[in-house]
Amino acid sequence: MKKILPIVLCSLFFPRLAGAGLTPVDLRCEYTVNPLGVDSLNPRLFWKLASSQQNQSQAAYEILAASSEKNLAHNQGDLWDSGKVNSDETIQIPYAGKTLKTAQQVFWKVRVWDANGGISPWSRPASWTMGILNSYDWRAKWIGATDTNIPSLLLRREFSVRPGLERALVNVCGLGEYEMTLNGRKVGDAFLSPGWTKYDKTCLYDTYDITEDLKRGQNAIGIELANGMYQVPGGGRFTKFKGSFGPQKAIAQIRLEYTDGTVEIIGTDANWRSAAGPVTFNTIYGGEDYDARLVQHGWNQPRFDDSKWSSAVVVNGPGGTLRGLSCAAPPIREFEIHKAVSSHTLTDGDVVYDLGQNAAHVPKITVTGPVGSKVRLIPSELLHDDGSANQSSMGGGHRGWIWCEYTKGTDGRETWSPQFFYVGCRYIQVHLTPAKTNGALPKIKSIAGIVVHSASEPVGKFECSNDLFNRIYTLVRWAQQNNMMSIMTDCPHRERLGWLEQDHLNGPALRYDFRLARLFTKTVNDIADSQLTNGVVPTTAPEYTIFRSKNDAYHLRNDFGDSPAWSSSFILVPWQQYQFDGDLNLFRIHYEAMTRYLAYLGSRATNDIVNYGLGDWYDLGPKAPGFAQLTPVALTGTAFYFQDAKIMAQAAALLGKTEDAGKYSKLAEHIRAAFNREFYNSTNHCYATDSQCANSIPLVMGLCEETNRAAVLDSIVRDVRSRGNALTAGDVGYRYLLRALADGGHNDVIFDINNQTNKPGYGMQLAKGKTSLTEAWDGGHSQDHFMLGQIQEWFYHDLAGIRPGAPAFKKIIIAPQPVGNITWARAGYDSISGEIISRWKRDKEKFTLDISIPANTTATVYVPAKSAEPVKAGSGDRFLRMENGCAVYETGSGKHEFTAPAGTR
Repeated sequence: MKKILPIVLCSLFFPRLAGAGLTPVDLRCEYTVNPLGVDSLNPRLFWKLASSQQNQSQAAYEILAASSEKNLAHNQGDLWDSGKVNSDETIQIPYAGKTLKTAQQVFWKVRVWDANGGISPWSRPASWTMGILNSYDWRAKWIGATDTNIPSLLLRREFSVRPGLERALVNVCGLGEYEMTLNGRKVGDAFLSPGWTKYDKTCLYDTYDITEDLKRGQNAIGIELANGMYQVPGGGRFTKFKGSFGPQKAIAQIRLEYTDGTVEIIGTDANWRSAAGPVTFNTIYGGEDYDARLVQHGWNQPRFDDSKWSSAVVVNGPGGTLRGLSCAAPPIREFEIHKAVSSHTLTDGDVVYDLGQNAAHVPKITVTGPVGSKVRLIPSELLHDDGSANQSSMGGGHRGWIWCEYTKGTDGRETWSPQFFYVGCRYIQVHLTPAKTNGALPKIKSIAGIVVHSASEPVGKFECSNDLFNRIYTLVRWAQQNNMMSIMTDCPHRERLGWLEQDHLNGPALRYDFRLARLFTKTVNDIADSQLTNGVVPTTAPEYTIFRSKNDAYHLRNDFGDSPAWSSSFILVPWQQYQFDGDLNLFRIHYEAMTRYLAYLGSRATNDIVNYGLGDWYDLGPKAPGFAQLTPVALTGTAFYFQDAKIMAQAAALLGKTEDAGKYSKLAEHIRAAFNREFYNSTNHCYATDSQCANSIPLVMGLCEETNRAAVLDSIVRDVRSRGNALTAGDVGYRYLLRALADGGHNDVIFDINNQTNKPGYGMQLAKGKTSLTEAWDGGHSQDHFMLGQIQEWFYHDLAGIRPGAPAFKKIIIAPQPVGNITWARAGYDSISGEIISRWKRDKEKFTLDISIPANTTATVYVPAKSAEPVKAGSGDRFLRMENGCAVYETGSGKHEFTAPAGTR
């Protein structure tokens, strides 16, 4: 009996521990693996579930959070023990333990119960580190230099580390952009830190664990500053705008924690030293010049003689609140390197190198030659007829030029790349200037372009049997990542502004390809920071250059500064974040500001019609692309007013704001009625001018009366077919054209529009040799815009058939659309709930669909078939019904295969 009792007790208190069907993996805090600088008091926790078994779901979870790894290893949740929580949630779970402090590190893990009561092992431990939670915890001051008109500024400080160092952190913000070193080595691998913001409202700081970077005894910290978007000078080169939030400045503090419990803070103050750096010219638009003769070797290492340097000056900050992870996009990093694939020499001796791919590049050279000789690097997307760099698509030429210039510091071999500048380009023209001492030219030993973009994780992959579609997918993806910085820029050269319409029109396309919750969280904060007191949301955020009259009377100035389809990103981007990631936090934080914007739209309406804005920008009409030509701006303006009201009603209901939900629902219905009175033509069964945009938007947004939907859809199809399968929709209309056709069962029309190369569209761009999506449908203007890249959504959502059936893909719809000559397609999407895979193929004999559904989710699967009888499905797949030529099944998690005879649909 004594031998049996422990076994009985074990089975009572630890049921099925070894036999659980689920394992929690990929633990995250605020979307990030082991993040530093968390400045939310109740950060949200996430995990995914792995299982080798089918139909697995979570019934409960338990989270332990501890102040040390040791406590966590002993299952002591001294900060938080959630206990067993009966819930299937795995995302957006707020920390609910003891109040956390600045710089505190939290260790956590989770275990789960499956539907049969089995308990998983504890997950692998994860952690997060808090940022600076209170202004008084900043024991540092903003510092700068006496000379406030220098292109780059060096700041340094030496400090001592005594024995017994346990942990060291540094918090740092350098404006406009900074690089930080410890003992001569760069800290981290980020580029263009800390991220572009509306600096008078928000300044971002970074947090690094530098324990391994320090040594006992004397250490040195160095910070190098340049301009970025914080300060945009002229200087005779191209610039989109000129402006400044103030001179370069920095704030930083090092926190040293010792095993004896003492904490030492070294903050920026007047004890730091400052000097001009070797960057002699810097603007985010025009380029960067570097004189290697000015390098002060060892300036960022201990025991450097800085007696000739000046004392740093304590200065006022830029006015913005210092924010950590809550408002920061993932860092920009260096990725692949493009070496030159060919070169040719011009008549004047300049050499033009082709990198083979138009991308967001940082040029990198290795050069020999005499001290004082110079290498000028002139980037371009295009070439003139004589083979020279053509910067017309980048803003250069008639409005100035863009270049970088390196001056050699020795007679030896030197390698250089700009620290604070990147540019979208494919070609680099090299111009050499001899040294004044002996007239000898430098020599290029190698040249390349370093690809830089946001470190937002790739989460999607797609391919099919149609090679043109695969090339289109790659064309668009390059434009997406080339413009994915700390904001989504419109282009990586002449503007680099956050034009907002792209964020929601391309939102689903982008989110299928990359994990963008953090980047878009920052974007929405940028929008809130840029909103005016009267509720206006500018068309760009952060708003650096103002497209409006000086008296702030937005209704008196042009539509570039205020356009409903642009400004509505303030509401539409958060809604897409809820759909893809189950995240309502953006509505919680910015709800009041959103209501002010909606009220502003109402103030611009006459009888519920909003008649202003840019409309369907870059549509294909008789004139050159630009302002909407085929669709009234009143139609698009009113439609977005309706959509904003409708979404605000839904968001208000989810937030428990019942009164607001009713108010905005009524407003949406009033707008809907006015829209149909104003724009629907009951004789011709179309809207307004009968353009593709005008008819598509009412169908997709739900403005069109149910009885009129079929006729309006027929009008769209008839228009496309009458033009030889050509599109006319532009920046705003194209996404709605795709959705109207796909949702209306006309994927064949989408296929025919895009499976050609002789009409303006993706195929024409590829036929012209473009390697990144262009601004205009015919391949003209900027050669690197993601604006028209909405086709990615169709590849994933329709062709492969991966669709959200509930927020965060907790319920999944798999509804592939075999179309045209495509014989197979496959896609994977690593959703916040886990990876979803859809693979289908068809031949003369059968159609086969293979899917993989993540644990803790369910799926509704649509198999093309005339009836369910010939369809082969798994034993656990439950037939539901026949619908629109498909046999519909319900499945749980795991891998599933469905087959149907060919030609059954």
